[in-house]
Amino acid sequence: MNAFAAEWIKVRTLRSTPWTLALTVLVAAGIAFLVGMSFRHADPATSRFDAMFATFYGLSLAQLALVVFAVLAVGGEYGTGTIRPSLAAVPRRGTFYLGKVGTVGLCAAAVSALSVAAAFVAGQAGLGPLHTTLTAAGVPQTVAGAFLYLVLIALFATGVAQVLRSSTLSLGVLLPLFFLGSQGLGNIPGVRRVTQFLPDQAGAVILHFFGPPDNPEYDRAFGPWTGMGILALWAAAALAAGYISLRRRDAVS
Repeated sequence: MNAFAAEWIKVRTLRSTPWTLALTVLVAAGIAFLVGMSFRHADPATSRFDAMFATFYGLSLAQLALVVFAVLAVGGEYGTGTIRPSLAAVPRRGTFYLGKVGTVGLCAAAVSALSVAAAFVAGQAGLGPLHTTLTAAGVPQTVAGAFLYLVLIALFATGVAQVLRSSTLSLGVLLPLFFLGSQGLGNIPGVRRVTQFLPDQAGAVILHFFGPPDNPEYDRAFGPWTGMGILALWAAAALAAGYISLRRRDAVS
């Protein structure tokens, strides 16, 4: 419990924390409203209209702010050198890491829930007469998936930052991966067979960013919950690698 309390103080006092977390919510809601407005006059009978795509498309950008939060929460201590007194205060690496991951995860969960709720409300407001409801077919699954997606992306970023032990290097890897790499390459048919298994690409299937597996235009080899399972495996692998790195390496090398 003391490790969690110490990590909470660190996260709470980081200058970047309120900005990155607030930006996650604002971007998710703002883009949901704008995309919803752009679909407001679509004809569902003649176009590929999808209310959930319009609602949660903004998460593709909002997740970047959440990734920055997770990376700075871990990598910031290595940049400032405060990792040394932190490990001196909590010498058991497992306890220290659990406190760090738990704190980042809880913050990510709270902000993810708020972001998803804000995006849903804003998205339906933007869609106007084409809006949907929480009880409509498939909507509860997508809402739950959106929440899990953001939390798992944050945990994946946490593990990567722990392995790389540098905020700059971690952001230099993760932001291009999520913003340019996998999404850009994911639109190339030949490369898509591989990039569809990258963490954000796999998890985003449940957000309606891509078509069903039997749609040749999208050519996805799995469904929404399988994709979420793939993302969960990425997050678990990153967290495990982060723990191994923390145990085997000096505080700063």
